[in-house]
Amino acid sequence: MINNGPGLFPGIVTTIRRLQPDGITEERKKTLQPLVAYVRSKVESNKEIRLHFICTHNSRRSHLAQVWAQTLACYFNIKNVYCYSGGTESTAVFPMVTETLQASGFGVKKLSEGQNPVYAINYAPNEHPVIAFSKKLDDDFNPKSEFAAMLTCAQAEDGCPFIAGAEMRMPITYEDPKEFDHTPQQAEKYRERSLQIATELFYVFSQINS
Repeated sequence: MINNGPGLFPGIVTTIRRLQPDGITEERKKTLQPLVAYVRSKVESNKEIRLHFICTHNSRRSHLAQVWAQTLACYFNIKNVYCYSGGTESTAVFPMVTETLQASGFGVKKLSEGQNPVYAINYAPNEHPVIAFSKKLDDDFNPKSEFAAMLTCAQAEDGCPFIAGAEMRMPITYEDPKEFDHTPQQAEKYRERSLQIATELFYVFSQINS
């Protein structure tokens, strides 16, 4: 059953309803199918669903994927979904990521300062926010077993031939918006990447109870 987003912030619902999953190519759907199958199998067996999105620096794409996956699981009323992110090294959440999410309707609160700030990213009044900061994939904040590992960048895919504790390892890679940092196209490209990730995760969760 689709939640239709009554529990989500209105701006996020508006963003979600403007997504165009029909534009996803058949080739890309094949890439996403292992994730669909993984989530569906967990739902059918009434088990917790742990999704760990991994990128080299855990600064951009992996955070966008973590936040959108958690949000869209709520939108489609899929229970017991826990989303994480990590990197092969830790850096910091790039500020444009939180700005992009705010523009899509999320509430963002900075919890700490410093070189690697911690953010609370809220998507619904009655749901726990996503706690976002850059961390290595094996950080204590991340799961140690019974999770699916999604590699959101090619470098992480190449650099992580083995991920301890992962039940499944699957590449779902995206182009890095970092290439447009500090250019006139920066905001546009970050929004484009965020919406691409949201659209594909919308497709994934829409398939679970269909």
